[in-house]
Amino acid sequence: MNPILRHEKIMEALLTNKEVTVIELSEILKVTGKTIREDLTKLEEQGLIRRVHGGAVLAQADQFGILPSKEPITKHLDMKKSIAVAAMQQILPGDIIALDGGSTTLEIARQLPNQQYTIITNDVHIISELSKKDKINLVVPGGYRVRNMLTGPEAVAYVKLLNIQKAFISATGIHLEHGLSVYTGELIDIKRALIDTARETIAVIDHHKFGQTALRTFAQLHEIHSLITDNGLPEAVLSEYRRAGIPIELSGNH
Repeated sequence: MNPILRHEKIMEALLTNKEVTVIELSEILKVTGKTIREDLTKLEEQGLIRRVHGGAVLAQADQFGILPSKEPITKHLDMKKSIAVAAMQQILPGDIIALDGGSTTLEIARQLPNQQYTIITNDVHIISELSKKDKINLVVPGGYRVRNMLTGPEAVAYVKLLNIQKAFISATGIHLEHGLSVYTGELIDIKRALIDTARETIAVIDHHKFGQTALRTFAQLHEIHSLITDNGLPEAVLSEYRRAGIPIELSGNH
């Protein structure tokens, strides 16, 4: 197994179990403890994990908004709600919308009134939220479950057949050089399908994720049409992204 795949498997184990030991990872990946310790050192250098005695934990699980199997108590909720309110200004009754998985897109789902929309999503929390709204046409691509997300080749192929007007996309990190990134590769194909299929792609990302880079890039910034963040983004960072030609909208405090 090459190092990139090992790193993905290590991150998957951490996302599931919150803490892993060198011994456990060595058994899972069938490599020596020395190799695992070298992998952990590289992941720590990237700011993705924190070494602890005998193993590792996630470095910034609270900051990156990772969703466990049960619906989380979301940190920075006011910011995410503010972004969701701003996103609603771009949604019209009758629109065909895709909501990528994530805590901010979940807030968009909560903001949606029970009206005639078509919503495509692969997030089980969003599915649960929208299933209560009987006038919304809810489309679920299917697939197998990875934490709170449904993914797989069949789901990706189905998404590519749809006429999506606007896709609201989440990310673990956003960086001028490394673009939009996530911890593992399992969700990249369906994110790419949403981006490639939608007429308009809108990233919804709170300001804590700016300047952050996770393990796998799934899109460069020039591939998105606009970006909505909260007004906590420092003016210097905002100017830097706008100089790079990234259209950013700041949400207010709602």
